[in-house]
Amino acid sequence: MCATCPTRRQRAKKASTECEIDDEGFHPTYTVMADKKKIITQLRKASKDADVVYLATDPDREGEAISWHLLEAANIAKSKVKRVVFHEITREAINEAFEHPRELDYNLIDAQQARRILDRLVGYRLSPVLWGKVKRGLSAGRVQSVALRLVVDREREIGAFVPVEYWSIESTLAKKLLNGSKRIDFKAALHSLKGKKRIEISDGERASEIVTDLEGAEYSVVSVRRRETRRRPAAPFITSTMQQEASRKLRFTARRTMQVAQQSVRGNIDRL
Repeated sequence: MCATCPTRRQRAKKASTECEIDDEGFHPTYTVMADKKKIITQLRKASKDADVVYLATDPDREGEAISWHLLEAANIAKSKVKRVVFHEITREAINEAFEHPRELDYNLIDAQQARRILDRLVGYRLSPVLWGKVKRGLSAGRVQSVALRLVVDREREIGAFVPVEYWSIESTLAKKLLNGSKRIDFKAALHSLKGKKRIEISDGERASEIVTDLEGAEYSVVSVRRRETRRRPAAPFITSTMQQEASRKLRFTARRTMQVAQQSVRGNIDRL
């Protein structure tokens, strides 16, 4: 078994800023980083002596691309390669994955390459603009650029908003009491008058008139509507959602979150 740190595998064959563009699409140029050549050589040598090479990187597009980069960088024969995927570090899950290997998913690989190319085509050109206009060291790319546009559009909507006065009327009601029954209050909001469309009350004077008309009125429940609602469990964590939740609930940095996750994974593997 040969293992490398997943965060390092991704950069074992790293895209340079060179990317040719023609009518057929984007063609990035990849080069092996100098400090990763030794491990690539080790993997290439180990693969030659192996009958089967299992690629067990993360089960997402990043993991799929890492497997592909290792395959290409180490020049491993595709005929002996099998891809295994598991979503939990348990004996059963790992055995199941190795009993049912699959081929590399090139849709995921192409998606990851497109993400990295966009980072370079957009981010590498846009970030220097931020350095000159805002603050040096800031980064912009495929995510930040779109997010910034959404923020700007929303800010423009807020700036163009014209405040309008409106009033709402609520009444505290209760079911008529039977012998010994407990009083249960509930609130009801005024929706419409005489069955017409939803009422809009634009000033206090009109609101006072309606309240005066309703004083002393008797209320009745015309209908009760019941319905079922369904709640789906939250999806399993991926790297980004795990980091977000750890930051929101535990105030962890992304670095600390990944360190804890790695320690947890290694601990589970040791117990297998």
